[in-house]
Amino acid sequence: MITEVAGLIDEARAFAAMEIRPYAATFDEEQQISAGLIRKMADKGYLGASFPAMYNGLALDAVSYGLLTEQIGKACASTRSLLTVHTSLVGEAILRFGTESQRMNWLPEMAAGNKIGAFALTEPGAGSDARSIVTAYRRHKDKYVINGRKKWISFAAIADFFLVIARNGTDISAFIVDAKSPGVSVVPMKGLLANRAAHLAEIEFCEVEVPEENRLGKEGFGFTYIVNTALDHGRYSIAWAGLALAQEALEAMNAYSIQRKQFGRKIFLHAPVQAIIAEATTGVHAARSLCLRAGSMRQTKHKDALMETIIAKCFTAKLAMKVTTDAVQVHGGNGCSKEYPVERLFREAKILEIIEGTTQIHQEAIAEFSVRQYGMR
Repeated sequence: MITEVAGLIDEARAFAAMEIRPYAATFDEEQQISAGLIRKMADKGYLGASFPAMYNGLALDAVSYGLLTEQIGKACASTRSLLTVHTSLVGEAILRFGTESQRMNWLPEMAAGNKIGAFALTEPGAGSDARSIVTAYRRHKDKYVINGRKKWISFAAIADFFLVIARNGTDISAFIVDAKSPGVSVVPMKGLLANRAAHLAEIEFCEVEVPEENRLGKEGFGFTYIVNTALDHGRYSIAWAGLALAQEALEAMNAYSIQRKQFGRKIFLHAPVQAIIAEATTGVHAARSLCLRAGSMRQTKHKDALMETIIAKCFTAKLAMKVTTDAVQVHGGNGCSKEYPVERLFREAKILEIIEGTTQIHQEAIAEFSVRQYGMR
Protein backbone atom coordinates (compact mmCIF):
# COMPACT_ATOMS: atom_id res chain seq x y z
CA MET A 1 0.00 0.00 0.00
CA ILE A 2 1.43 3.39 -0.95
CA THR A 3 2.30 5.73 1.92
CA GLU A 4 -0.43 8.26 1.12
CA VAL A 5 -3.22 5.65 1.18
CA ALA A 6 -1.79 3.96 4.28
CA GLY A 7 -1.87 7.33 6.02
CA LEU A 8 -5.48 7.86 4.97
CA ILE A 9 -6.50 4.46 6.37
CA ASP A 10 -4.66 5.16 9.63
CA GLU A 11 -6.45 8.48 9.81
CA ALA A 12 -9.79 6.77 9.18
CA ARG A 13 -9.02 4.30 11.98
CA ALA A 14 -8.33 7.17 14.36
CA PHE A 15 -11.42 9.04 13.17
CA ALA A 16 -13.60 5.98 13.78
CA ALA A 17 -12.09 5.48 17.24
CA MET A 18 -12.79 9.07 18.26
CA GLU A 19 -15.90 10.11 16.34
CA ILE A 20 -17.87 6.91 15.72
CA ARG A 21 -17.21 3.92 18.01
CA PRO A 22 -17.89 5.77 21.32
CA TYR A 23 -21.32 6.80 20.01
CA ALA A 24 -22.36 3.67 18.09
CA ALA A 25 -24.56 2.34 20.91
CA THR A 26 -26.23 5.75 21.24
CA PHE A 27 -26.87 5.90 17.49
CA ASP A 28 -28.43 2.44 17.73
CA GLU A 29 -30.62 3.38 20.71
CA GLU A 30 -31.71 6.73 19.26
CA GLN A 31 -32.17 5.14 15.81
CA GLN A 32 -30.22 7.77 13.93
CA ILE A 33 -26.68 8.86 13.21
CA SER A 34 -26.11 12.52 13.81
CA ALA A 35 -25.99 15.21 11.16
CA GLY A 36 -22.77 16.35 12.80
CA LEU A 37 -21.08 13.01 12.10
CA ILE A 38 -22.21 13.06 8.48
CA ARG A 39 -20.72 16.54 8.15
CA LYS A 40 -17.41 15.39 9.64
CA MET A 41 -17.30 12.41 7.27
CA ALA A 42 -17.92 14.73 4.34
CA ASP A 43 -15.18 17.08 5.52
CA LYS A 44 -12.78 14.11 5.57
CA GLY A 45 -13.76 13.27 2.00
CA TYR A 46 -15.22 9.88 2.90
CA LEU A 47 -18.58 10.50 1.21
CA GLY A 48 -16.82 10.83 -2.13
CA ALA A 49 -14.03 8.39 -1.38
CA SER A 50 -14.26 6.50 -4.67
CA PHE A 51 -15.16 9.49 -6.85
CA PRO A 52 -12.51 10.92 -9.21
CA ALA A 53 -10.72 14.08 -8.07
CA MET A 54 -12.45 16.12 -10.78
CA TYR A 55 -15.71 15.58 -8.85
CA ASN A 56 -14.06 16.45 -5.51
CA GLY A 57 -13.55 12.80 -4.60
CA LEU A 58 -10.57 11.07 -2.99
CA ALA A 59 -10.12 8.87 -6.09
CA LEU A 60 -9.47 5.75 -3.99
CA ASP A 61 -9.01 2.50 -5.88
CA ALA A 62 -11.16 -0.51 -5.03
CA VAL A 63 -8.81 -2.01 -2.43
CA SER A 64 -8.24 1.31 -0.66
CA TYR A 65 -11.98 2.03 -0.65
CA GLY A 66 -12.57 -1.40 0.87
CA LEU A 67 -10.03 -0.76 3.61
CA LEU A 68 -11.73 2.55 4.39
CA THR A 69 -15.11 0.82 4.49
CA GLU A 70 -13.72 -1.72 6.96
CA GLN A 71 -12.51 0.94 9.39
CA ILE A 72 -15.86 2.74 9.40
CA GLY A 73 -17.79 -0.56 9.52
CA LYS A 74 -15.86 -1.86 12.51
CA ALA A 75 -16.95 1.16 14.50
CA CYS A 76 -20.61 1.30 13.45
CA ALA A 77 -22.54 -0.66 10.83
CA SER A 78 -25.17 2.04 10.31
CA THR A 79 -22.50 4.67 9.69
CA ARG A 80 -20.76 2.35 7.22
CA SER A 81 -24.04 1.85 5.41
CA LEU A 82 -23.95 5.53 4.43
CA LEU A 83 -20.87 4.72 2.34
CA THR A 84 -22.57 1.64 0.89
CA VAL A 85 -25.71 3.51 -0.14
CA HIS A 86 -24.66 7.09 -0.83
CA THR A 87 -21.22 6.42 -2.32
CA SER A 88 -21.32 2.87 -3.73
CA LEU A 89 -24.91 2.38 -4.88
CA VAL A 90 -25.95 5.89 -5.88
CA GLY A 91 -22.67 7.67 -6.55
CA GLU A 92 -21.09 4.92 -8.62
CA ALA A 93 -24.26 4.58 -10.71
CA ILE A 94 -24.23 8.29 -11.53
CA LEU A 95 -20.51 8.15 -12.24
CA ARG A 96 -20.94 5.23 -14.64
CA PHE A 97 -24.18 6.11 -16.42
CA GLY A 98 -24.73 9.82 -15.87
CA THR A 99 -24.19 12.48 -18.48
CA GLU A 100 -21.30 14.85 -17.78
CA SER A 101 -23.87 17.44 -16.77
CA GLN A 102 -25.41 15.01 -14.25
CA ARG A 103 -22.00 14.06 -12.89
CA MET A 104 -20.99 17.68 -12.40
CA ASN A 105 -24.35 18.54 -10.90
CA TRP A 106 -24.55 15.70 -8.38
CA LEU A 107 -21.18 14.13 -7.57
CA PRO A 108 -19.37 17.18 -6.12
CA GLU A 109 -22.43 17.95 -4.00
CA MET A 110 -22.53 14.34 -2.82
CA ALA A 111 -18.83 14.36 -1.99
CA ALA A 112 -19.30 17.57 0.01
CA GLY A 113 -22.23 16.10 1.92
CA ASN A 114 -24.56 18.80 0.62
CA LYS A 115 -26.73 16.23 -1.16
CA ILE A 116 -27.37 12.81 0.41
CA GLY A 117 -28.59 10.12 -1.99
CA ALA A 118 -30.67 6.99 -1.37
CA PHE A 119 -31.19 3.99 -3.66
CA ALA A 120 -34.92 3.38 -4.12
CA LEU A 121 -35.28 -0.12 -5.57
CA THR A 122 -36.93 -2.43 -3.01
CA GLU A 123 -40.71 -2.49 -2.66
CA PRO A 124 -43.19 -4.19 -0.31
CA GLY A 125 -43.65 -6.97 -2.87
CA ALA A 126 -40.26 -6.90 -4.58
CA GLY A 127 -37.13 -7.87 -2.67
CA SER A 128 -34.89 -10.58 -4.11
CA ASP A 129 -37.10 -10.61 -7.22
CA ALA A 130 -36.22 -7.01 -8.00
CA ARG A 131 -37.49 -7.25 -11.58
CA SER A 132 -41.02 -7.55 -10.22
CA ILE A 133 -41.18 -3.91 -9.09
CA VAL A 134 -44.51 -2.23 -9.74
CA THR A 135 -43.59 1.43 -9.19
CA ALA A 136 -44.53 2.90 -12.56
CA TYR A 137 -43.55 5.82 -14.73
CA ARG A 138 -45.11 7.31 -17.82
CA ARG A 139 -43.99 9.96 -20.24
CA HIS A 140 -45.93 13.24 -20.20
CA LYS A 141 -44.68 15.84 -22.65
CA ASP A 142 -41.10 16.70 -21.64
CA LYS A 143 -41.38 15.06 -18.21
CA TYR A 144 -41.87 11.70 -16.56
CA VAL A 145 -44.54 10.99 -13.94
CA ILE A 146 -43.88 8.40 -11.24
CA ASN A 147 -46.37 6.54 -9.04
CA GLY A 148 -45.61 3.78 -6.55
CA ARG A 149 -44.14 2.82 -3.22
CA LYS A 150 -40.66 1.84 -2.04
CA LYS A 151 -39.73 0.18 1.26
CA TRP A 152 -36.60 -0.59 3.30
CA ILE A 153 -34.76 2.35 1.73
CA SER A 154 -31.67 3.22 3.78
CA PHE A 155 -31.18 6.94 4.45
CA ALA A 156 -34.44 7.79 2.71
CA ALA A 157 -35.56 9.60 5.87
CA ILE A 158 -32.80 12.21 5.45
CA ALA A 159 -31.95 11.96 1.75
CA ASP A 160 -32.00 14.99 -0.50
CA PHE A 161 -32.69 12.85 -3.54
CA PHE A 162 -33.49 9.28 -4.53
CA LEU A 163 -32.28 7.13 -7.39
CA VAL A 164 -35.66 5.61 -8.22
CA ILE A 165 -36.10 2.44 -10.27
CA ALA A 166 -39.50 2.30 -12.00
CA ARG A 167 -41.14 0.52 -14.88
CA ASN A 168 -43.26 1.31 -17.92
CA GLY A 169 -44.56 -2.02 -19.16
CA THR A 170 -41.51 -4.19 -19.74
CA ASP A 171 -39.10 -1.23 -19.69
CA ILE A 172 -37.34 -0.48 -16.41
CA SER A 173 -35.62 2.90 -16.07
CA ALA A 174 -33.81 4.95 -13.42
CA PHE A 175 -34.56 8.50 -12.34
CA ILE A 176 -32.97 11.03 -10.02
CA VAL A 177 -35.86 12.38 -7.94
CA ASP A 178 -35.63 15.37 -5.62
CA ALA A 179 -36.93 14.37 -2.19
CA LYS A 180 -38.83 17.65 -1.92
CA SER A 181 -40.75 17.08 -5.15
CA PRO A 182 -44.54 17.50 -4.82
CA GLY A 183 -46.15 14.08 -4.33
CA VAL A 184 -43.24 12.51 -2.45
CA SER A 185 -44.07 11.19 1.03
CA VAL A 186 -41.45 9.67 3.34
CA VAL A 187 -42.31 7.63 6.45
CA PRO A 188 -39.39 6.60 8.70
CA MET A 189 -39.22 2.94 9.79
CA LYS A 190 -38.55 2.23 13.46
CA GLY A 191 -38.22 -0.83 15.69
CA LEU A 192 -35.84 -2.68 13.38
CA LEU A 193 -33.55 -5.57 14.29
CA ALA A 194 -30.44 -3.74 13.09
CA ASN A 195 -29.27 -0.86 10.90
CA ARG A 196 -31.45 1.10 13.28
CA ALA A 197 -29.47 4.30 12.80
CA ALA A 198 -29.46 4.12 9.00
CA HIS A 199 -32.60 6.27 8.64
CA LEU A 200 -34.62 3.60 6.80
CA ALA A 201 -37.96 4.72 5.42
CA GLU A 202 -40.83 3.95 3.11
CA ILE A 203 -41.33 6.33 0.18
CA GLU A 204 -44.58 6.94 -1.67
CA PHE A 205 -44.65 8.63 -5.07
CA CYS A 206 -47.99 10.11 -6.14
CA GLU A 207 -47.95 11.75 -9.58
CA VAL A 208 -44.37 12.88 -9.01
CA GLU A 209 -43.04 14.82 -11.99
CA VAL A 210 -39.40 14.32 -12.99
CA PRO A 211 -37.69 16.40 -15.69
CA GLU A 212 -36.30 14.48 -18.64
CA GLU A 213 -32.74 15.50 -17.77
CA ASN A 214 -33.09 13.55 -14.50
CA ARG A 215 -33.42 10.19 -16.22
CA LEU A 216 -30.20 8.27 -15.57
CA GLY A 217 -28.99 6.33 -18.59
CA LYS A 218 -31.12 5.28 -21.52
CA GLU A 219 -34.79 4.51 -21.08
CA GLY A 220 -35.24 0.78 -20.54
CA PHE A 221 -31.65 0.32 -19.30
CA GLY A 222 -32.59 0.71 -15.63
CA PHE A 223 -32.29 -2.90 -14.53
CA THR A 224 -29.83 -4.63 -16.85
CA TYR A 225 -27.26 -1.86 -16.58
CA ILE A 226 -27.92 0.57 -13.73
CA VAL A 227 -29.39 -1.72 -11.06
CA ASN A 228 -26.92 -4.54 -11.72
CA THR A 229 -23.96 -2.14 -11.69
CA ALA A 230 -25.13 -0.39 -8.53
CA LEU A 231 -25.71 -3.68 -6.71
CA ASP A 232 -22.29 -4.93 -7.76
CA HIS A 233 -20.69 -1.89 -6.11
CA GLY A 234 -22.99 -2.35 -3.12
CA ARG A 235 -21.98 -6.01 -2.74
CA TYR A 236 -18.34 -5.07 -2.75
CA SER A 237 -18.96 -2.62 0.07
CA ILE A 238 -20.95 -5.25 1.98
CA ALA A 239 -18.15 -7.80 1.57
CA TRP A 240 -15.86 -5.46 3.50
CA ALA A 241 -18.70 -4.72 5.94
CA GLY A 242 -18.89 -8.43 6.80
CA LEU A 243 -15.15 -8.54 7.35
CA ALA A 244 -15.43 -5.43 9.52
CA LEU A 245 -18.06 -6.95 11.82
CA ALA A 246 -16.17 -10.24 12.07
CA GLN A 247 -12.90 -8.45 12.87
CA GLU A 248 -14.55 -6.27 15.51
CA ALA A 249 -16.22 -9.28 17.09
CA LEU A 250 -12.94 -11.22 17.05
CA GLU A 251 -11.15 -8.40 18.84
CA ALA A 252 -13.99 -8.14 21.37
CA MET A 253 -13.97 -11.85 22.21
CA ASN A 254 -10.19 -11.88 22.58
CA ALA A 255 -10.18 -8.84 24.87
CA TYR A 256 -12.96 -10.33 26.99
CA SER A 257 -11.38 -13.78 27.18
CA ILE A 258 -8.11 -12.51 28.65
CA GLN A 259 -9.76 -10.55 31.44
CA ARG A 260 -12.76 -12.75 32.35
CA LYS A 261 -12.14 -15.52 34.89
CA GLN A 262 -14.17 -18.68 35.50
CA PHE A 263 -13.18 -21.76 37.48
CA GLY A 264 -10.24 -19.83 38.87
CA ARG A 265 -8.52 -18.91 35.61
CA LYS A 266 -8.97 -16.70 32.57
CA ILE A 267 -11.44 -18.19 30.13
CA PHE A 268 -8.88 -17.89 27.32
CA LEU A 269 -7.05 -20.80 28.97
CA HIS A 270 -10.06 -23.10 28.52
CA ALA A 271 -9.77 -25.28 25.40
CA PRO A 272 -13.36 -24.72 24.15
CA VAL A 273 -12.83 -20.94 24.13
CA GLN A 274 -9.47 -21.35 22.40
CA ALA A 275 -11.18 -23.42 19.71
CA ILE A 276 -13.77 -20.68 19.13
CA ILE A 277 -11.09 -18.00 18.88
CA ALA A 278 -8.91 -20.09 16.58
CA GLU A 279 -11.78 -20.78 14.18
CA ALA A 280 -12.83 -17.12 14.16
CA THR A 281 -9.27 -15.99 13.49
CA THR A 282 -8.91 -18.40 10.59
CA GLY A 283 -12.19 -17.24 9.11
CA VAL A 284 -11.30 -13.56 9.38
CA HIS A 285 -7.96 -14.14 7.67
CA ALA A 286 -9.68 -16.04 4.86
CA ALA A 287 -12.31 -13.31 4.50
CA ARG A 288 -9.66 -10.62 4.25
CA SER A 289 -7.92 -12.54 1.48
CA LEU A 290 -11.19 -12.83 -0.47
CA CYS A 291 -11.92 -9.11 -0.11
CA LEU A 292 -8.44 -8.12 -1.20
CA ARG A 293 -8.62 -10.52 -4.14
CA ALA A 294 -11.98 -9.13 -5.24
CA GLY A 295 -10.67 -5.57 -4.94
CA SER A 296 -7.55 -6.36 -6.94
CA MET A 297 -9.61 -8.02 -9.68
CA ARG A 298 -11.94 -5.03 -9.83
CA GLN A 299 -8.97 -2.71 -10.28
CA THR A 300 -7.67 -4.72 -13.23
CA LYS A 301 -11.20 -5.17 -14.63
CA HIS A 302 -10.78 -8.95 -14.56
CA LYS A 303 -13.61 -10.79 -16.32
CA ASP A 304 -14.48 -12.67 -13.10
CA ALA A 305 -14.38 -9.63 -10.80
CA LEU A 306 -18.16 -9.54 -10.45
CA MET A 307 -18.31 -13.20 -9.44
CA GLU A 308 -15.36 -12.86 -7.10
CA THR A 309 -17.22 -9.99 -5.43
CA ILE A 310 -20.28 -12.20 -4.97
CA ILE A 311 -18.10 -14.95 -3.47
CA ALA A 312 -16.48 -12.49 -1.06
CA LYS A 313 -19.81 -10.98 -0.04
CA CYS A 314 -21.44 -14.38 0.48
CA PHE A 315 -18.49 -15.63 2.55
CA THR A 316 -18.03 -12.57 4.75
CA ALA A 317 -21.77 -12.22 5.42
CA LYS A 318 -21.96 -15.80 6.68
CA LEU A 319 -18.69 -15.39 8.57
CA ALA A 320 -19.89 -12.22 10.29
CA MET A 321 -22.96 -14.08 11.52
CA LYS A 322 -20.81 -16.97 12.78
CA VAL A 323 -18.13 -14.89 14.49
CA THR A 324 -20.56 -12.47 16.13
CA THR A 325 -22.60 -15.44 17.39
CA ASP A 326 -19.44 -16.97 18.83
CA ALA A 327 -18.47 -13.63 20.36
CA VAL A 328 -21.78 -13.59 22.22
CA GLN A 329 -21.09 -17.17 23.35
CA VAL A 330 -17.66 -16.25 24.72
CA HIS A 331 -19.24 -13.35 26.61
CA GLY A 332 -21.90 -15.65 28.05
CA GLY A 333 -24.76 -13.79 29.70
CA ASN A 334 -22.93 -10.49 29.27
CA GLY A 335 -23.11 -11.01 25.52
CA CYS A 336 -26.87 -10.67 25.71
CA SER A 337 -26.64 -7.21 27.27
CA LYS A 338 -26.41 -3.98 25.36
CA GLU A 339 -23.69 -2.97 27.81
CA TYR A 340 -21.37 -5.03 25.63
CA PRO A 341 -20.99 -4.22 21.91
CA VAL A 342 -21.15 -7.86 20.78
CA GLU A 343 -24.93 -7.79 21.33
CA ARG A 344 -25.21 -5.08 18.67
CA LEU A 345 -22.64 -6.70 16.37
CA PHE A 346 -24.69 -9.92 16.48
CA ARG A 347 -27.83 -8.09 15.33
CA GLU A 348 -26.03 -6.12 12.65
CA ALA A 349 -24.45 -9.25 11.15
CA LYS A 350 -27.80 -10.83 10.28
CA ILE A 351 -28.65 -7.99 7.93
CA LEU A 352 -25.66 -8.70 5.71
CA GLU A 353 -27.08 -12.09 4.75
CA ILE A 354 -30.13 -10.30 3.33
CA ILE A 355 -29.13 -6.98 1.75
CA GLU A 356 -27.60 -6.59 -1.71
CA GLY A 357 -28.76 -10.13 -2.49
CA THR A 358 -29.52 -12.88 0.00
CA THR A 359 -26.98 -15.57 0.78
CA GLN A 360 -29.24 -18.09 -0.95
CA ILE A 361 -29.44 -16.05 -4.16
CA HIS A 362 -25.66 -15.72 -4.17
CA GLN A 363 -25.14 -19.41 -3.55
CA GLU A 364 -27.16 -20.15 -6.69
CA ALA A 365 -24.97 -17.79 -8.71
CA ILE A 366 -21.77 -19.24 -7.24
CA ALA A 367 -22.90 -22.82 -7.97
CA GLU A 368 -23.66 -21.95 -11.60
CA PHE A 369 -20.25 -20.30 -11.92
CA SER A 370 -18.57 -23.31 -10.35
CA VAL A 371 -20.14 -25.73 -12.81
CA ARG A 372 -18.99 -23.58 -15.74
CA GLN A 373 -15.52 -23.07 -14.29
CA TYR A 374 -14.74 -26.47 -12.84
CA GLY A 375 -17.30 -28.87 -14.29
CA MET A 376 -15.66 -29.33 -17.67
CA ARG A 377 -12.68 -31.74 -17.85
